[in-house]
Amino acid sequence: MSDEVHVPADASPLVAWSALPDGALVEVAAVLDGDAESLVVMREGDAVRAWLNVCPHAGRRLDWAPGQFLRSKEGLLVCAAHGASFELQRGECVAGPCRGDALREVALEVRDGGVWLAR
Repeated sequence: MSDEVHVPADASPLVAWSALPDGALVEVAAVLDGDAESLVVMREGDAVRAWLNVCPHAGRRLDWAPGQFLRSKEGLLVCAAHGASFELQRGECVAGPCRGDALREVALEVRDGGVWLAR
């Protein structure tokens, strides 16, 4: 599920494309519908994905420290609070207390050397 957001014309990119290492998980701040939110952003080759930095199990942040995310040997994103594990194609929880739920996706686009909220 993608959030519909309104992006001001004078907005800045969330992060520079060059600051996203391939395969890494990075936290960025964004304003969605007027609210400040933390996002988990992942670059995979030329593609970029993002989700709210919120576990659907208990509404807590996924990172164990700001911008520091746990990954399993299998490459799953692991919630630091309760161990829920999320695959990184659709953000679906495949193990743990919220199995079957999914992270809330946020649509992004890459342009002008940066990563932006999708219009």
